[in-house]
Amino acid sequence: MDSTKNFNDESDLSLKLFVVLSRALQAIEKQSVANIKSHGLNLTEFAVLELLFNKGEQPIQKIRHKVLLASSSITYVVDKLEERKYIERKACPTDRRVTFAALTPKGKELMDEIFPQHREALNEILGGLDSDEKKATIEQLKKLGLYAQRL
Repeated sequence: MDSTKNFNDESDLSLKLFVVLSRALQAIEKQSVANIKSHGLNLTEFAVLELLFNKGEQPIQKIRHKVLLASSSITYVVDKLEERKYIERKACPTDRRVTFAALTPKGKELMDEIFPQHREALNEILGGLDSDEKKATIEQLKKLGLYAQRL
């Protein structure tokens, strides 16, 4: 049975889509965060480590924008990860105003261990769709997001 048949117009469908997207994201995030927390990290710490793991050392300000954090928050997260010896700060050789963050050997070892597990957990969490459905959903959500950004 199609649960959208009760909706009479485009506005009703848009409201329903928003609710369904929001609930799906909440359920996916809940499972993903639980997986990340099982490794002793919070979501923001993992996001920073994952960025450095996959992209290499990054200027701290760039990290802030990539993981959507306020300036004060990124400093706090970097401090916490540095205290745990997962990352280190490095001065930029060409611009004294820029500081990079890089994984330490301990941080790389941690991510070598947990990133494949996290990837598999996401595969399981998103296992409700097959490969073709995932590809189609990615394209549709990109289209929707780009349209919303242009408004």
